[in-house]
Amino acid sequence: MQARSNRRKISTTVAPETDTFLKSLIRQGKASSLAEAVDRAVAVARRMESRRRLEAATSAYYESLSGKALDEEKKLELAAGGASSLVDFDGE
Repeated sequence: MQARSNRRKISTTVAPETDTFLKSLIRQGKASSLAEAVDRAVAVARRMESRRRLEAATSAYYESLSGKALDEEKKLELAAGGASSLVDFDGE
């Protein structure tokens, strides 16, 4: 997480279920404070958005290919697919 001096103060209200969720992260030991719980939840949302953008860019790339280039990419996909299933990208 960010150093305390780099943090920005915000004031907001949240839905009761959001408050319950954030506090559950603290109870579970996944966050030490409400601010850290918010940071964790936002980090997950940002990762999801990054993956969505990567998926869209990848899809557009493959849709632009044809012929030999597409065949070569399919071979690479099969080779990399097996290896990537062993990687924990979220470090969890």
